[in-house]
Formats: sequence, C-alpha cells, structure tokens
Amino acid sequence: MKQNKYDEPEFFANYSQMARSQQGLEAAGEWHELRTMLPDLKNKDVLDLGCGFGWHCRYARQQQAKSVIGIDLSENMLQRAVQMTDDPKIEYRLQAIEDIHFAPEQFDVVISSLALHYLQRLDEVYAKINTCLKSGGTLVLSVEHPIFTARAEQDWHYGAQGEIQHWPVDHYQQEGRRVARFLDQDVVKYHRTVATHLNELINAGFVIQQVAESKPSSDMVEQVPGMRDELRRPMFLMIAASKV
Repeated sequence: MKQNKYDEPEFFANYSQMARSQQGLEAAGEWHELRTMLPDLKNKDVLDLGCGFGWHCRYARQQQAKSVIGIDLSENMLQRAVQMTDDPKIEYRLQAIEDIHFAPEQFDVVISSLALHYLQRLDEVYAKINTCLKSGGTLVLSVEHPIFTARAEQDWHYGAQGEIQHWPVDHYQQEGRRVARFLDQDVVKYHRTVATHLNELINAGFVIQQVAESKPSSDMVEQVPGMRDELRRPMFLMIAASKV
C-alpha cells in the first residue's frame, strides 16, 4: 500500500502550518536555487509529480507554460491546489507517482519537488518519466539529501545544554527504508546515496546537467530564525537531467 500521510487529518493540519505551505515557493529555502535549474518553460508542456498545493504548477504557468498536469496521491493536497488555482491550463489528477502512464514524448519538462524520497522503486519511475519526456526534455527534481536521510533520526547532535554540536551521519551505505519523525508523525522514507541518485537517472537514459545541494539565501539567513544552521549541512539534493 502506498503511503499517504497527507490525508491523515492531524498530519495535514501540521503540514498546512508550515511556512512553505502558507507562503509558497518564496518561503522554501531551496527555491532560489531550484528555479535556476529549470529550463525556459514558455510554450512547454509540463508535468509536476507530487504537486502538493500546486505551487510549481502555478509558477510554470506564470512562466507561460502551454499546459501543466499536477499529480498527487493526496485528496487533501489536490483539494487545496484546486482552491488556489484559477487556470484552465492546469489540470490536477489524483494518482500515485508510481502509477503514472502517459503517452510517449508527451511532456517537455517534468518537475518533482520533495516527493521522490517517499518512493521505494525510483528506477521504475525514472523509466516512466523518460518515456513520457520528449527527446531533449528536462527532468528537474529535489529530494531530501542523503546526508539528511542516512539516519532515521534526522536530527542534530546536541550538547549538554541543548546546543547544536554537529549533524551526525551514519549507515550511509545501507540504503533502503527509514522510519523518520516528521511533523510529530512516523513517516517512511527511502535512503539512497548520492551515487545511487545519479546512477539511477543515468541508467534510465538521462544525462545529468546540473547538481546542487541546498543552502539558504543570504536574505533567509538574516530573516528566518535558525536558518543559519542550514549552512552547516545540505537538507536537499537537486538534480537537473535531460533525456538523451
């Protein structure tokens, strides 16, 4: 059974209180880097996998994308996305990422933001994405960084006075299932090394174009409490790849 925490009332309520949920892309610490990895979206057919509230879908249309399809497993997510969207060129579909089936070469660009680390079989999903992308098309994705996912605890090491000392990394080479604590709930995620993330894309027929490890902007560091600590380790891995 595919995990769908976002349709659990308490979990969704907590998620809805996050800054990125209320303020959108500008409140997402990685967005200032991720958007530079996107190709020109004008007149492009775009697919967003794990679209959530639809922020990236609406951004694509702001950049004059021709059409956008957003996929998500959560009814709660899609209901909120529909409420926030007034654009006939954006279509939202209730579907698991693993179950997508689109026509060959249907899309110019595929985006997936912070969704793929929930999937057990990325190789199968990458193969499907490659099929539905046009030749020369682009996949841009973000996932939790392997430094972040290696330990299920996903937390700093603290000193005797509760001060942050360092970010521990352990069991890095032991890929697979992790039960992490997120928004006061147990959530299943899948840890992969950086090498595996890249090699699964290459094996699926992609050419890696750009890799980035998230760091907050200088403005966020100054304005958001605790954001300076995000400079001590990357939370997200971002990859741009093109179809051969």
